[in-house]
Amino acid sequence: MFYELRRYAIRPGCMDAWVEFFEEEIVPFQVARGAVIAGLFRGETDEGVWVWQSRIESEAERERLYEAVYQSEEWKTHFAPRIGELMDREKMVVERLVPTPHSVLR
Repeated sequence: MFYELRRYAIRPGCMDAWVEFFEEEIVPFQVARGAVIAGLFRGETDEGVWVWQSRIESEAERERLYEAVYQSEEWKTHFAPRIGELMDREKMVVERLVPTPHSVLR
């Protein structure tokens, strides 16, 4: 099991719209396909920082989720265009993290 931590740069003035879109549309869409969303965060002092974390059981599960979510027609036609309006994809950072033995996230 590992976590995927994603850090996004949200375009100026778009954070409130991003949070609403992500929490009300993206999260339910991904969860319906099996994703486990472990945390959603916005920057406390930097209005452009958005971070979210998902828990993934294995590499095979990650591949299945990516296919079910990011290759779907609904993602390509509904979600992707709106995402591009609200966030700077060029600044996206994705990290895979493994919890240490004493982490409460194990």
